[in-house]
Amino acid sequence: MEKEEIRLKLPELFPAAVFEEGAEWVTIAIDAASWKDLARQVRDGSGLGLDYLFCVTCVDWKTHFTMVYHLISTVHRQPLVVKAKLDRNDPEIATVSDLWRTAEFHEREAYDLFGVKFTGHPDLRRLFMTDDWKGWPLRKDYEDPVNMIKL
Repeated sequence: MEKEEIRLKLPELFPAAVFEEGAEWVTIAIDAASWKDLARQVRDGSGLGLDYLFCVTCVDWKTHFTMVYHLISTVHRQPLVVKAKLDRNDPEIATVSDLWRTAEFHEREAYDLFGVKFTGHPDLRRLFMTDDWKGWPLRKDYEDPVNMIKL
């Protein structure tokens, strides 16, 4: 399966997906509410066989967050990047830890450092910070008076 085949198949599955031009890998932006449906389709129901989630990243744009998911097919060797915009005041998106086990710790990391809630996650709790830690240390508005961190 080639890059162009993925570009042709995705609009059939999710017409609302917006392609980013100029990216090395096929990259789409979707509504966060659509994420779980798209995840199921690209893993199981589309022939794309994106069976490996190898990276989950949160980006703080000061006005909103973007969740970025990097997927690849271990059979076809074709990657896909999916981006979903989240409300900065209440960042929430469905978990995909039931589809890809690698998401379990990636999502906990995003929760711990950015405060993103992954609905349906089986064990959403801090991963690096202590349970009593206040705030979300990778947010751009985070202030730590003890360590004098200010972005």
